[in-house]
Amino acid sequence: MDSKVIANKLLQINAIKLNPANPFTWASGWKSPIYCDNRKTLSFPEVRNAICDGFVKVIKERYPQVEVIAGVATGAIAHGMLVADRLNLPFIYVRSAPKSHGLANQIEGDYKPGQRVVVIEDLISTGMSSLAAVDALRDAHCEVLGLLAIFSYQFDQAVSGFAKAGVEFATLSNYSVLIEAALEQGSITPTELELLKSWRQNPEEWGRR
Repeated sequence: MDSKVIANKLLQINAIKLNPANPFTWASGWKSPIYCDNRKTLSFPEVRNAICDGFVKVIKERYPQVEVIAGVATGAIAHGMLVADRLNLPFIYVRSAPKSHGLANQIEGDYKPGQRVVVIEDLISTGMSSLAAVDALRDAHCEVLGLLAIFSYQFDQAVSGFAKAGVEFATLSNYSVLIEAALEQGSITPTELELLKSWRQNPEEWGRR
């Protein structure tokens, strides 16, 4: 599946919204001209199937030895389950932290130490939550082959974090492709495109100009 096709689908269903003139405020406090909510993709069968197809294609090409699919809670649980079902593989999911009651599990589902795992994520921003899931799986003595996500903002922090952790990752689409697709669709102007490019270069300071 072409990354621009995925980008266009995300824009068409408003899973990703662009508004350079009236930025969104993230939970971190950052001002952002983009808001991504990939949970919306689950409401559109054509889109969620395209995403599943994309993940399955990458896994078959890069990780044919995979034994378990792991979803990162909560955004990637459904997508991970769809992929596991398509590949007829076991599925587990990883919480952001162990439960405070019961068995205090951080990883839910049945797995064995030494099993080869591919992690499914919905979105990579700074990469911290994705890498926390990888750490939990490694602590459980699973072998993480790689992590796949629907979309990435392409922050340098995430790229360097994955490299430092020795984690291979890939995304079905990304910020650079998305804003070019938005320009082609006529959803943004060339001036707004430049604003969007400047945000990605320095997202933390962008809204303080």
